[in-house]
Amino acid sequence: MEISARNKLPGVVKEIKSGAILAEVTISVGDNDITAIITKGSADQLDLKVGDRVYAIVKATEVMIGK
Repeated sequence: MEISARNKLPGVVKEIKSGAILAEVTISVGDNDITAIITKGSADQLDLKVGDRVYAIVKATEVMIGK
């Protein structure tokens, strides 16, 4: 997979909560979890399953930092 985004974090699908239109996908990235809301159609097209190795791709115009 080639993509222009620089923030590509490898992880493993931990949980999928699928609704009628959207899917909430939680990915374990190291010691952290990242949750993405994607369309159910996209989740189905990717054939996502718990345990799959995937990438969390972060593309944002703004990144906030807390301490």
